[in-house]
Amino acid sequence: MKFVTPQPTTKAPADWFTGDVWFDVICAGQEPSRMRANMVRFSPGAHTAWHRHAVGQTLHVVEGIALIGTRDGTVFEAHPGETVTCPPDEEHWHGATPDRFMQHLAMWEGTGDDCPETTWLEKVTDEQYGGVRTRSH
Repeated sequence: MKFVTPQPTTKAPADWFTGDVWFDVICAGQEPSRMRANMVRFSPGAHTAWHRHAVGQTLHVVEGIALIGTRDGTVFEAHPGETVTCPPDEEHWHGATPDRFMQHLAMWEGTGDDCPETTWLEKVTDEQYGGVRTRSH
């Protein structure tokens, strides 16, 4: 057993995010583990760019309301205590509502080869971010 020395909180890169976002690396698995986990904090209105994960991603909302957008224009709301899974290679974005901070635990796996874990795409438009929200599961 080993206690992991925490890394400093990191400001998320502007190329991948709109608005102010910070993350703490919880786990960056060492072989044979491929587990990755970050605690991510979004300021009001902040969100990721479009992206996809080769092996999928799981988001667990800790605080605030998370918005998760899909290419078909659906914007899901996820509330504290709710967990959302994004299948492998599904293009999506996620972030905070315009008026509240949001914090989620983001979990995904490395690929185990030279393929990228995450592929970052274009920024989300204001129209996409402001799409009609749904709570259906």
